[in-house]
Amino acid sequence: MGTVVQKFGGSSLSGHEHVMRTAETIRRTREKGVVPVVCVSARGDTTDDLIAESARFHAGNKRELDQLLSTGEIASAAYTAMALAARGVPAVSLTGQQAGVSATGSRDEIRISDIEPQRILAHVREGTVVVVAGFQGMDTIGDIRTLGRGGSDTTAVALAAKLGADACEIHTDVDGIHTADPRIVPNARLIPAIPPGVMHEMAISGARVIHARAAELAAANGVDISVHNSATRTHGTTIPGRGEEMLENTGFTVAVTHDTNIARVLVHREGPAHDLGQIVLELLSERLLPIDLLGWVGNGPRGANTGFTVRTERLRDTEDALSEAARKFDLSYSVSTGLGQVSLVGIGLLNRPDYTARILRCLHGLGITADWVSTTQSRTTVLVPAERTGEATAAVHDEFGLGEPDTAGSMAVPTREGIQQ
Repeated sequence: MGTVVQKFGGSSLSGHEHVMRTAETIRRTREKGVVPVVCVSARGDTTDDLIAESARFHAGNKRELDQLLSTGEIASAAYTAMALAARGVPAVSLTGQQAGVSATGSRDEIRISDIEPQRILAHVREGTVVVVAGFQGMDTIGDIRTLGRGGSDTTAVALAAKLGADACEIHTDVDGIHTADPRIVPNARLIPAIPPGVMHEMAISGARVIHARAAELAAANGVDISVHNSATRTHGTTIPGRGEEMLENTGFTVAVTHDTNIARVLVHREGPAHDLGQIVLELLSERLLPIDLLGWVGNGPRGANTGFTVRTERLRDTEDALSEAARKFDLSYSVSTGLGQVSLVGIGLLNRPDYTARILRCLHGLGITADWVSTTQSRTTVLVPAERTGEATAAVHDEFGLGEPDTAGSMAVPTREGIQQ
């Protein structure tokens, strides 16, 4: 009997009818001779509601907040197991700790370090559907640690990797991955298959269907992901665990992503400052602060400059770190907010400077000035005013004809072993 991991998001569990429909989807999978291991998120807006309520008490108590937030997924797991039992399907719900999920890290960078799957496998051998509460694990002293936004996606992929599952299914409220956000680009097209590296770039640059950490973990472990609409039970997009990606492929553009919560940070140091970049990057690394675009201007008559972008929810932590560095290393810095980013994602983009020129020309025609341009083999990103991000996204999407039929080639999928971090 094969095994598949099925992850259901909050919208799939938001009410009684939704939970029962989810249970029916799981039951049908089991009837096909496949033993599903299920991973669930908190129902609807439960997590946001718990965060808001906790602020009335003591929002700074991280341990107790983790204890509280974990209950959302635990409740979802129990409801789902009950719904399965009502349909005659043997099922058991497990917390992250009961499922053997270990987590490590600090503050907002908690990650799954390992999974001890013995208890899950024992139930699977009996034909029992295991419903795991996502978003959580246990640290070295036995406390619950939550994994942050998208943590249930990451849990599902990690389970699939550890169990050697045939696939990891993400059941959500959309049809699959599109060439742009259909809410702002009406002619955005459903993408049937996406190489894993491209999916990861889409996730970190603004695509919301699969969390960036989950996409990264899937690529590292060769986990096949498929995205399904939980309401219509249709299969929309497949992301093979590993694909054959030609870095010098000409014209392989896949999608346009956007993000409206971007801040740009510029750091300056007077006089000789060959080590400015090193100082800034080591500081951010020590604080586990992720950045995206990075620019560097070497020494000159007026000193040295470096800059980077960061999501606005991490800006306060970033400024705290830079304030400390400013005192210690005699630095100065400035922050620009109200920015959005638009990214063309594909393969071999660094070999096509004309693509960047087309983006800039396209934006210029709309009277939009790009504040920053960055190009890699898989992504070309421009910073624009946040209020014009949607307009810019639609224009770049049309410029590259991404609403037209897909012509991408096939992708190979290798075997998987262990969990690679």
